Amino acid sequence: MTLLFENCTVLPMTAERSEANCFTGWVGVEGRRIALVTAEASEAERWRKEHPDVRVVDGCGGVLMPGLVNTHCHMAMTLERSYADDMALMTWLNDCIWPFESHLTDDDIRTGALLGAAEMLLGGTTSVVDMYWSEEAVFDAVEESGMRALLCCSYLDSRLEAFDRDLPALLEKCAGSTRIRAGLAPHAAYTCSTENLRRGVAACERYDIPMTTHISETLDEQRIIGERYGMSPVACLDSLGLLNDRLIAAHCVHLSDDDRRILRERGVHVAHCPTSNMKISSGIAPIERLRTEGVNCTVGTDGPSSNNDLDMWEELRNASFLQKVATMDPCAVPAYELLRMATVNGAAAIGHAGELGVVREGALADLVLLDTRKPHWHPRHDVVANVAYCAKAADVTMVVVDGEPVVEEGRLLHADLPALFEKSETIVRRIAALR
Repeated sequence: MTLLFENCTVLPMTAERSEANCFTGWVGVEGRRIALVTAEASEAERWRKEHPDVRVVDGCGGVLMPGLVNTHCHMAMTLERSYADDMALMTWLNDCIWPFESHLTDDDIRTGALLGAAEMLLGGTTSVVDMYWSEEAVFDAVEESGMRALLCCSYLDSRLEAFDRDLPALLEKCAGSTRIRAGLAPHAAYTCSTENLRRGVAACERYDIPMTTHISETLDEQRIIGERYGMSPVACLDSLGLLNDRLIAAHCVHLSDDDRRILRERGVHVAHCPTSNMKISSGIAPIERLRTEGVNCTVGTDGPSSNNDLDMWEELRNASFLQKVATMDPCAVPAYELLRMATVNGAAAIGHAGELGVVREGALADLVLLDTRKPHWHPRHDVVANVAYCAKAADVTMVVVDGEPVVEEGRLLHADLPALFEKSETIVRRIAALR
């Protein structure tokens, strides 16, 4: 497909400090990639004539920008949205979440993941890092939705299907995909033995795939690992060879000076999940310190049971404001750096630096068009601040992934939402009857 976006403010996320960060212009898409980015009407007209079959998209004065990258999620947990709230993490996991998940079938997981993909695409999230069981079922949902994903097969000591079934099946499916890649996800240092953590490292090396895991999410985790190994979760995982520039570390709430140094020196990418951390009272991750010390910080929603939604705009606002109050510095995580966390930095974390998270000629065409014809967008003193602090999921009017439209006029093109809602309700009623 060939597309030409016109009449919009382009926020390319490529500006250096001395450059303008947005402009009024045109963006052309040819095949899977961005083929034109210009502020010159004559250049846009010449490109239009060279592509007589082009579909022209009127941006209606809105903002065109890269799709958002959600670097930590459990998509299929839409089925547990508002199921177990207002409780501590360990109680939540042991008494509610894991018993519920023991009843899920692969088809259930596919349904939950499809519901999650629908929510994210409608809100402008084009890429996701997912961590769950039966990721080959999640693959089917992502493939159907048109989304881009890094799917990471999760495991813990009591559930090692990732090695025997999930990862081999997922790798086979991903072999033919341009949008979906495979990874591995040990749940955490407190749920996986050193033997199984090393087993995960070996699998990542064997298949040349990235890894994600939960690190230092709660004080309970700190205590458990301290008592078991006499060190912090970061130091423990580092001693086992997990920390490197292909690891996405979710949460990283409780970190010592030495922990932060290790993360920086190993090139680890940190997925900040502020809403989940607030809800479970995990604490406030030191994102401003990590960011200014050179750690690549990104943004994730976590799962829709501990959040309880997958709205990255809400996550962005919370990420910045929480750092400002935690540091008592109103300059912490400023608007443009905040948007970089959800675009440029997220793209780097998933192995697509320069190819995603930017509107640049030659980059992959993952784009979001925001409708700014709403009261909360006006006046427009600063477009970047408006996008970072005012934008809402409901403002997303069009989404393109890999050069293909997946959302138009605020509607999904590849999902029957009423049928999806009914199927998800049927699943939770069935499981409720079993418990």
